[in-house]
Amino acid sequence: MTGPGTPVLERLPLARDRPLVAYGAVTLICALALAVRMLAAPILHMGYPYIAFFPAVVLSTFLFGVGPGAFASVLCGLIAWYCFMPPMFDFKMSVGVAFALGFYFVVVAIDIVLIDWLQRANRRLALERERSRQLAERGELLFRELQHRVSNNLQVVSGLLSLQMRSISDSAARAALQEASRRLALIGRIHRQLYDPQGEQLDLGEFLTKLGADVIETGGKPGIACRIDIEAGLHLPAQAAVPIALIVAEAVSNAIEHGFADAQTGEISIAAERVGERLTVTICDDGAGLPPDFDLARSDSLGLQLVQMLARQLGGSFNLTGGARTRAALTLPLPS
Repeated sequence: MTGPGTPVLERLPLARDRPLVAYGAVTLICALALAVRMLAAPILHMGYPYIAFFPAVVLSTFLFGVGPGAFASVLCGLIAWYCFMPPMFDFKMSVGVAFALGFYFVVVAIDIVLIDWLQRANRRLALERERSRQLAERGELLFRELQHRVSNNLQVVSGLLSLQMRSISDSAARAALQEASRRLALIGRIHRQLYDPQGEQLDLGEFLTKLGADVIETGGKPGIACRIDIEAGLHLPAQAAVPIALIVAEAVSNAIEHGFADAQTGEISIAAERVGERLTVTICDDGAGLPPDFDLARSDSLGLQLVQMLARQLGGSFNLTGGARTRAALTLPLPS
């Protein structure tokens, strides 16, 4: 199929459904070739009878196909025979004329066959390219539908956990279900942006900006500002972005839950930079801070245990320190 955006070579041969236009244009090309040969007659004298007609046949075949090309070869051969082979203006046959005409028709036949073969190959290539494009579009559509369904299923499971939580009286069990529901809901919301059907890497700055805003919104404290400071040009493959997203989300959620437990305003900053061959992501907050006796290694928080496990899976480490600002730091090798 051809359209306004189709490359010119893929539209050839032209006027396939309008033979009168094609053969009329070929006749004009042959007439132009005759005019050129007549103008060159003082220079060429009686030699080179086909010098202007070979290009006419090639051009006619290239533009309009085999039929018009064959018509041009016959018409140009007759013109050359009649006008430029002795005796002039006579269709007298001789051994020399027969040899010249035979050579001419062999050459133009080869030209026509080669041009037709190339155009058929180009059309097959165009059809395969269009088929590949349609398959790619279909694959991308199915991929996005799959991502949408996975995200929706995670949200459904999160909702079911929330409903189940209402019927449980044990406070520890309720807290565990609430935390699981929150994590599933968060994963469901960020799942769509983690993967790309073309396999392109994620821009870390854009990704963490959306993630930080989403986690703060989920925390129910819109007065907390989120400042992002990400080194330009940092990209991550999806398989590394998933655990990094969970670690950052857990650190931001922990800051909201504990650092700003009694406050509605404050600031959380997310920064990332390349240090040699390693990536460092830090999450700082100006909240209440850590307890004086806090020890990450002995913490029984499921969330902190989870982020340490994810950091180890990435070949890195996670650390949480207090002071004027609580600082969570993730350091890991830059994924290739």
